[in-house]
Amino acid sequence: MSAIEIVKLKKYFGKIAAVNGISLKIEEGEIFAILGPNGAGKTTTIFMLCGLLQPDEGTATVAGFDVTREPFKVRQKIGVVFQSPSVDDLLTGRENLEMHAMLYGMPLDQIGKRIDTMLRLVGLEERQHSQVREYSGGMRRRLEIARGLLHHPKVLFLDEPTIGLDPQTRQHIWNYIRRLSEKEKVTIVFTTHYLEEAERFADRVAIIDKGKIIAVGQPKRLIESLGGDTAFFKTAQPEKVASKMKKMNGILNVKVIGDQIKATVKNPQKQLPIIFRRFRSIKSVALQPATLNDLFMKYTGKQIREEEGEGGYHERIMRSQRE
Repeated sequence: MSAIEIVKLKKYFGKIAAVNGISLKIEEGEIFAILGPNGAGKTTTIFMLCGLLQPDEGTATVAGFDVTREPFKVRQKIGVVFQSPSVDDLLTGRENLEMHAMLYGMPLDQIGKRIDTMLRLVGLEERQHSQVREYSGGMRRRLEIARGLLHHPKVLFLDEPTIGLDPQTRQHIWNYIRRLSEKEKVTIVFTTHYLEEAERFADRVAIIDKGKIIAVGQPKRLIESLGGDTAFFKTAQPEKVASKMKKMNGILNVKVIGDQIKATVKNPQKQLPIIFRRFRSIKSVALQPATLNDLFMKYTGKQIREEEGEGGYHERIMRSQRE
């Protein structure tokens, strides 16, 4: 049985579809990334799967329960770490976990041991009795992840789990998430616009733009579908070289940009020496390994990061309606 099954899911804000007919299956135990720029519909999708927003069309089941007809059962089976901090600053780390355990009705004789286990897993044993307002951003995130997993959920949703954190702290957070996933045997669904996180940590990704899924698959396979890495050749004869380069096997998407030629090169280790022997006028080459951002650009004509910082899609829609 799939951990999550979505069929033609839609959510409107005004007349605009923030989520526009998404269909998707996520298997049990997967680490699954929903990737896209701010405003793509990622958070809106998560909110519907958690029962915080009602779908306008379509269906979705989480851990075998319908999000519309059985929202209470869905919430019992999920853990959520929101993009915005939601722990109580005035409570200690342990007190935050104790409050969460009581809200979920965990058996009293199991709470203490379970909290000890989660604090140990996220490395907060020594700071469990400190108020959360004394925690760093990374420590707060780790506490929120521990809280999300405290009640043994089947699915953990992470909405931009490392946003605003420095690269070193982000790496530490993902080390904890990986460890928790393996130990707790839980399906993890996370949203992000950090491309490297999706490429490194997700078993599969769905790339979303303007409320629609434009690609789904294993990161490596999706990147391989581009046909190669991007190379920038600098030459005094760009037009002449480009016209001949277009006829070569293993070279795609040849374009002239100023005094440079941009091209997709399949198997660069083999092709580049051949290119340099054939075109003596090429002075240098800069090789850019293919990424999920290149895949996004192929389908949409823009980079994922172009829309960062603009706020959620439905937030922009509602704001535009007020103006």
